[in-house]
Amino acid sequence: MEYYIHNVPVFVMGDEPVCSVPEFCTDAEELMASSLLSGVDVVYIGDMRELAGRNATYANAAIYMTNKEPTVEDMLENFVHEVAHSLEESYGSLIYTQDLISEFKGKRERLRVLLESQGFYTSSHLYAFTEYNEIFDKFLADEVGYPILLNLTIGLFASPYGATSIQEYFANGFEKYFLEDPRYVWSVSPVLYEKIETVIHDEA
Repeated sequence: MEYYIHNVPVFVMGDEPVCSVPEFCTDAEELMASSLLSGVDVVYIGDMRELAGRNATYANAAIYMTNKEPTVEDMLENFVHEVAHSLEESYGSLIYTQDLISEFKGKRERLRVLLESQGFYTSSHLYAFTEYNEIFDKFLADEVGYPILLNLTIGLFASPYGATSIQEYFANGFEKYFLEDPRYVWSVSPVLYEKIETVIHDEA
């Protein structure tokens, strides 16, 4: 069976996913213009070594997604998130400018104050890193935990994972823009919202 999202082929590797691949492809087409997939040559769905325990990843113009997601909505979240990462290759210099870096760092500093008020401490230097840092990621995931982080980041980040790095800040905002409400992204992160709008309109 052949599947496509616009002109991008979708291959199922091994077992069929729990949910409907045709429905996923149809919904993805309705959600995103073909121009936004300019950096994606192929989508693979399966239990692949490239995932390395993750639900999805983007590498070398390919999106890899697990076949174990229970719903089409979960698959769409993975797909849209990785499309965002694919756009970084063409638009990184436009996205990651000083205004977005300042917005992200300001939110990180507010997060530090919130976490310390709840008794969660780590090196203050980690909050200043914009790139992914494994120590900081483990601090948020293992010491703080995402249920607590979710409560503390409402109205601060589009989702808790957006706090882990500036790349995830962009990708999570992009995901929320398409799958939930662009106005919420604007209310929480106006600079990020403008970056997403610029990329979308440039690709239109």
